[in-house]
Amino acid sequence: MTRQYEAVYIFDSALDEAAITQRLDQFHTLLALNEPPGLDHWGKRTLAYPVRKHDMGYYVIARFETNPEALPEYERAVKLDDSVLRFLVVANEGPAQESAPEEAPAEKAVTAAAPAGESGGSPE
Repeated sequence: MTRQYEAVYIFDSALDEAAITQRLDQFHTLLALNEPPGLDHWGKRTLAYPVRKHDMGYYVIARFETNPEALPEYERAVKLDDSVLRFLVVANEGPAQESAPEEAPAEKAVTAAAPAGESGGSPE
């Protein structure tokens, strides 16, 4: 059974985009993907705090679908690569990001929190 995952990588900013793409290809071959992952290169960004004495990092987001059994070897390979400053892999269990969040549930929560007899904050 395959699951959808999203991975965020922070690479050393000294690497060029071709070297980063080569490393991503190496990592993703370990996952035995049926289709190529969706990659989103954010580029160089300033880090909030120094990581391994680096102030800048190159951000990449990857979306892919694979078997959970393939993740331990993949994560091991990413951890051993010195050019990866940080990474995070999360299971994507919700709908795609294109759907906009609904505002109605938040409004219901506000009106439900008001005690009976009081208005919702607007004078009548």
